[in-house]
Amino acid sequence: MNEAPTRNLALELVRVTEAGALAAGRWMGRGQKENGDRAAVEAMRLMLSTVDMDGLIVIGEGAKDAAPMLCNGEAVGNGNRPLVDVAVDPVEGTALLAHGRPDAVSVVGVAPRGTMWSPGPAFYMDKLVVGRAAREALGPEPLHAPVAATLRAIAEALGKPVHDLTVFVLDKPRHDRLIADVRAAGARVLLRTDGDVAGALMACMPNSGADVLMGIGGTPEGVIAACAVRALGGALYGRLAPQKPGEREAIVATGLDLERVLTERDLVRSDDVFFAATGITDGVLMPGVHYTGEGATTASIVMRGRTGTIRAIHAEHRWDKLRALSQVPY
Repeated sequence: MNEAPTRNLALELVRVTEAGALAAGRWMGRGQKENGDRAAVEAMRLMLSTVDMDGLIVIGEGAKDAAPMLCNGEAVGNGNRPLVDVAVDPVEGTALLAHGRPDAVSVVGVAPRGTMWSPGPAFYMDKLVVGRAAREALGPEPLHAPVAATLRAIAEALGKPVHDLTVFVLDKPRHDRLIADVRAAGARVLLRTDGDVAGALMACMPNSGADVLMGIGGTPEGVIAACAVRALGGALYGRLAPQKPGEREAIVATGLDLERVLTERDLVRSDDVFFAATGITDGVLMPGVHYTGEGATTASIVMRGRTGTIRAIHAEHRWDKLRALSQVPY
C-alpha cells in the first residue's frame, strides 16, 4: 500500500537561506566580511525560529567564528516535532562575499536528532568528494591512494580522459603539492580562495564545471556538505587534518582518531536529510542576490535525501510586503 507523501522540510528551510542571503548581499564587495556574516546570522536566526521543528545546532558559527548566536548547542525552531540536528553556515565564503567573488552561498542542512557528527575541536579535514557516477569507482581508502590513480579511476567511471577532468581545490599554500600532482596527472585545476561546501556541490552536480573536490578544508563544512552529498547520491571521504597550533592535541584529548577515514554516512547517519542553499554572489551553482528598486531576486537549490528530489527555486521578494509582515532585517 502506498504511503501518503510526507512533509518536505527543505521547502521551509529555503526561506531561512533566502533571508540570510538577502541580508548578507548588502555587504557584497564592501570588504567587511564580519558585517556580512553578522547580518546573515541575525536574519537566519530569526527565520529559523519560525520553522516547524525542534532543532539543535550541531554545526554552527561556533568557537572558530566567535559568533554570539547560531552557536553549537543552541536550540532553534518553534519547538514542535520533528526533533532534528541542524548544520548552518549563514555565509559560506565570507571572504568571497567581502571581495565580490563568485559562489558565496548561505546554507543549512537538517537530519534526524542524533545522526549528525560533531567535530568538536577539529577545525580542518582532508576531503575528497565525487558525484553519483563515480562513487563506486574509488577504493576503500582513496585518501591514501596516489592522486594520479584516484583521478584515473574517476575518469574511467565518468567515461572521459583524465585531461578532461576538473578538480576543485582551495587556493592555499598547503595545497601546493596537491595542485602539482593533479596537473602532473593531466587533469585541470579549478582554484577558489574559499567555499568548499560549494566545491562539494559542484563535484556532485552534473555540468557544474568540477568533477571532484580534493584537499583540506573546514571540518564543519564537511558535515554540512555531507547533507547535500547524501541527498545527491555522491560520496565524501574525510580525514581530520589539524592545521592550527594545539588542534592536534585537542583532538587527541577527545579520543577522536586522526587516521580514521570518515564517509558521508559517518558524518550524517540518515538518508532522511534536508539541505537548502541560496546564492549570495553570482556563481557557477546559481545566481546571487540581485537588488531592484522594489526588492530583490534570489536563486536557491533545495534537496531531500529520502526522495532524492532536487529543486531549483527562483524567488522574487518585495520589500513593501516583507517588511509589513516580518522583523527580518532585509
